Amino acid sequence: MSTAAPQTPPVRRARLARVAVAALFLTNGAVFFNVVPRYPQIKADLGVGNAIFGAALAAFPLGALLAGLLAGVAVRRWGSARVAAFGIVLTTAATLGIPFAPNWVAFGGALFVVGALDAIVDVAQNAHGLRVQRLYRRSILNSLHGVWSVGAVLGGLMGAAAAGLHLPLEIHLSISAALFAAVALVAYRFLLPGPEDAERPAGPRDAATPADHRPPPPAGQDNRTPDPPAAHDNPTGPAAGARRRSFTWAAVRMLAALGGLAACGALVEDAGASWGALYLSGLRADAATAGLAVVVFQIAMTAGRLTGDRVVDRFGRRTVARAGGVLAAVGMGAALAVPSIGTALAGFALAGLGFATLVPATMHTADELPGLPAGTGLTVVSWLLRGGFLLSPLLVGLVADLVSLRAGLLSVVVAGLVTVVLARVLVNRTAV
Repeated sequence: MSTAAPQTPPVRRARLARVAVAALFLTNGAVFFNVVPRYPQIKADLGVGNAIFGAALAAFPLGALLAGLLAGVAVRRWGSARVAAFGIVLTTAATLGIPFAPNWVAFGGALFVVGALDAIVDVAQNAHGLRVQRLYRRSILNSLHGVWSVGAVLGGLMGAAAAGLHLPLEIHLSISAALFAAVALVAYRFLLPGPEDAERPAGPRDAATPADHRPPPPAGQDNRTPDPPAAHDNPTGPAAGARRRSFTWAAVRMLAALGGLAACGALVEDAGASWGALYLSGLRADAATAGLAVVVFQIAMTAGRLTGDRVVDRFGRRTVARAGGVLAAVGMGAALAVPSIGTALAGFALAGLGFATLVPATMHTADELPGLPAGTGLTVVSWLLRGGFLLSPLLVGLVADLVSLRAGLLSVVVAGLVTVVLARVLVNRTAV
């Protein structure tokens, strides 16, 4: 393999790797959303009420939260390509336990395992997407997240079709597992080989020269060659040790700010998915119209992600994140100030569009933080993102019970304003 790899033209290798990692994003989005449309049948088969079923569903984000911090270790040990591709295979296998769960505890246990694997796969596929992005020397991560959204829609349609055809759950999920496991294994053959830092330009990763601000490597340089050890990685005296400690504290502060941005993204996404239909129902919308809240939100977010790379390359991540925060805050604020079905749908659409590129931007910046082992920044930010998904419905629900859902959705406005402030930590431009 080491002798054959140089014969592959770098441009073709990058294109194949991009298609392969996009296939992993698509598959990751589709696997779990195959299950979601079958929830009514699963709930009826288990014979439980809403509270018990909700407790079982909470096992998914709980598993993701507990296992998420292991993702960095897994990526460093086995590489993002193996962890992402074979992690998807394991995730599809774990879903096969759902049809055979005899009670809600076993069902929750299956979701816990699926959630844990999903968190590790999520970090790995984003880490590999960022490797491919370095070869392209321009943003592609937003489009990969857009492909994930397409996969989620595809999985939901598959699940809905299976439910409509009354296909037994075990047969439905077996077909899903075989199909998406095969896609992941084929994609693995075309992912990038070598260590996680292989595509980074040579030279120390210091705070003064972020990775995506450095000039490209000289013509003919092999991008697969790992960076040489940086001075701060091998201190030789007290000054070097102090410098390494300063990098550590700077990284901690940056991770805290990036985690706050990721949590804002989670809060807005949860608002569209969990509360949109309920809010429209309170405005006397019928069931079909109320369901459009999540539809317009996801369509706007998917469109924003599929087109976001060009916008980010032109204006920068920081600028786009701030503009998106303003767009979401003003759009949802106006919708809440003048409540109607039309303004509510417009507000959710603007929120989805405004926050489309935020999570990919935080992941990119976290992965470029100096002084951290490969995958660590991405792992921490992804973990905080999932923590936001776990806490967001509790926060909005509490405010809704104490005041009103209209007041609870002011959290989207607050998230937009916080994003405007914290976006200063984002790496703005990618050198091309």
